This record gives sequence, structure tokens and C-alpha cells, in this order.
Amino acid sequence: MATRTGSAVWEGTLKQGKGIMKLGSGAFEGPYSFSSRFEEAKGTNPEELIGAAEAGCYSMALSANLEKAGHPAKRISTTATVKLEMVGGGPKITTIDLKTEADVPGIDEAKFKEQAELTKKTCPV
Repeated sequence: MATRTGSAVWEGTLKQGKGIMKLGSGAFEGPYSFSSRFEEAKGTNPEELIGAAEAGCYSMALSANLEKAGHPAKRISTTATVKLEMVGGGPKITTIDLKTEADVPGIDEAKFKEQAELTKKTCPV
């Protein structure tokens, strides 16, 4: 299995500082700040990247499980909503909700839900 890296550089104070997050593959590099994380300013944030990672992992794992069950998917689209809240005086991810839509020929709703639940339990992210 592969080892993956991500990095971040932060300069300055918490509220006035700024940073850059990068993926080791070079596929993404983006700025982040206090405002892009806790308010609505432009830029990315760790929670957004965690959401993308969760959605990507879940979609791939669901595809594999559906194929193993004899129902290969044509398309799977997953959106992760990552909720960051103040808990015990500090920010904490409290929930990650996934919404998945899929085009899977020949599968009924019960079988799809079965594979979705299996994936929820076995997805490595």
C-alpha cells in the first residue's frame, strides 16, 4: 500500500495569520486562514479537505462493494458535510454526513442500502 503526505505552513498569529496547505502529489495547493476556516472568507480549510477525502474514499469503496455484489455502478457522487462546532472551549468536528447518489443498473433499493451500510462500516477513511 502507498504512503501519502500532506503539508501545511502557517505564518503569523491565529486570527491575522495565513497559510498554505498542499497535497504531496502536487494535485492541490490552497490558501487558508482563520476567516476561511471559521467564517466565510475565500480559501480552503482542513475540514473541507477532510470532507473531500471522506467523500472520495466512500465513493470508491462503495463502487468496489457494489461490483463484488454483482452490481457495478456507472456513477457514484458523494458529498460530505463536515460540521465544526465549539466543544469544551475548542473547535471539534462533531459530524460528517454523507449524501450519495448513484447510477447502478439492476439493483433494488434494499440491496443498494445494504451495500451502502457495509461501505459505511468498512471505508478506511
